[in-house]
Formats: sequence, C-alpha cells, structure tokens
Amino acid sequence: MPKAYVYTRHGGPETEALTDLDRPRPGPGEILVAVRAAGVNPVDWKLRQGFRRPGESERVFPAVFGSEAAGVVEEAGPGVTGFAAGDEVFGSAAQGAYAEYALLAADMTAHKPAALSFRDAATLPVAAATAYDGVRQLALPGGSTLLVTGAGGGVGSAAVQIAHSFGLRVVGVASESKREFVESLGAVHVSSGPDLAERVRAAAPDGIDGVYDLVGDPVLTAVADVLKDRGKLVTAGSPKEAVTALGGAPVQRVRTAAVLEAVADLAVRGALKPHITRTFPLEQAGRALRTVEDGHALGKIVIEVGA
Repeated sequence: MPKAYVYTRHGGPETEALTDLDRPRPGPGEILVAVRAAGVNPVDWKLRQGFRRPGESERVFPAVFGSEAAGVVEEAGPGVTGFAAGDEVFGSAAQGAYAEYALLAADMTAHKPAALSFRDAATLPVAAATAYDGVRQLALPGGSTLLVTGAGGGVGSAAVQIAHSFGLRVVGVASESKREFVESLGAVHVSSGPDLAERVRAAAPDGIDGVYDLVGDPVLTAVADVLKDRGKLVTAGSPKEAVTALGGAPVQRVRTAAVLEAVADLAVRGALKPHITRTFPLEQAGRALRTVEDGHALGKIVIEVGA
C-alpha cells in the first residue's frame, strides 16, 4: 500500500506517523498525482495543532500532511480537462501531499515547465504564490520601497525576489543569523528585535511605501509605525482583526493556475530561486516538519518522494 505521513488527532508531534493508506481516488475537480516532491510550510504543523482555514470542514483522521506538491498525473477525476496521465504538474493538495500519491485540486494545478525540477516546482504553490499575491495586492509603483518581515523564510525570500522583479527596492527584516542570506537576495537587511522601527528608519530614510508582513505582532505593530500609508500594509502572518485595526488587510489569495504559471515563469527566467536549503525523504518527514516548526528554517524545506 502507498505510504503517507499523517497526524492521527490534533496536538503536537506525538500525533504524527508514517503509515500505509489506500491509494486515493480522484473526485470531481481533482487529479491523482504520483508525488515526486512536496513542500513543507508552517501551515502544515498549524493544521495539526487544530488551525482551520475559513470555511474549511473538520479534519478526518488520519489526515495527511502537506499543502503543495509536484508529480506525475496518474488519473484525472470526473469533469477535469486539460490534464492526462503522464503529465508533469504542480499544485495545491486537496487532501495532503506528504505521500506517495496525492490528490491535487485541478483549478489550482499547472503543468510543470520542463526546465523546472520537481523539487523547485513543489515550493511554488504555497510560499511563492502567497508571496506573489501579496506583492500584487500592494500594487506599488516601480521604484517604491517595500518592507518584508520574515524575509529569511520561504514566503519572505520569495516575496523579496518577486518584489525585485516588479522594480521595487526591498528592506528585509530577519534575525541577524539570516543577514547574509537576506542580503544575497538583494534586500537591505534589518535585524529583528527591540527598537525595530528605529533601525528600519535608518535603513530607509526616505520612508517605507509598503509592508508585507509574514510574522505578526509585535513586529507587525512596530513596522506599521514606519509606513507612509497604512493602506499599504498586508499580512500573511497575523489574524485579520490585528491588521485591520492597524489600517491594513490580510493577503487576498488568488489560488488559480494562472498564478502558478506566473511564478513558474519567474523561476524559469531566474528571477525567482526557491532557495531549497534542505531535503528529506518521505521516511524522514517528521524531521522535515520539525525544521520548519522550530521557526529557524532558512529558505524552503522539501520532502522528496518516489523516483
């Protein structure tokens, strides 16, 4: 039977297990994929803890970890067009991705360019697409200065690069240990910690035109104080209530194949590098998840599956 990495109830790492599950069958609007790589994201362990996205139903256990994957189409579900067995694809998982087989949502799946590896493609549907959506939402004109908090993580590092491709100057907030990495992305690094606002003002004396927050409070409140226009504050790291109280808004996720195609094009052109810093086999999915859950992951972590 195919293997999958699951959690058996809401809680901590003690709920996790590598187990055998029946091969999934694609329903309407779904594609069955033989997984080659799966991206690891903070939302994965948050869902294990009990977090639920708006409108999402209760989890059925055992629940498979993972929100994004790249692989080869095995079968398309009823009503799905544009995909056939053997196609190389990447997209958002309908029911988990840390597995040998996964169901992807057809409307959030794109064909993988031949020039893009499965590993790199697996990093795009969540982190890179979230970064893309946030930068697009801010709609800053070229030459503006964007501040990105959490610039050393998966979404943050993608946001820095995507912002550069849009002609923006970027100031990246991250720990001192991530300075070299953030600067290698082309951002001006500012260390996180007390007195953050003062350091940001020193790094950007002409002011900050937009903020893309990926951390939440107290960083969110601190950087809001340096922003010229609070309407140019978006977050993927804080609850809606917290950011709206400051005059900003949550990132509006588009979640379409068109966005995946756009970020894949950036990756193929070299404008967006996934910066995969560690890979793990499916048998070590727990270690991969701990690397992200501990909060110190640099760039992206990927689980490699299959051939």
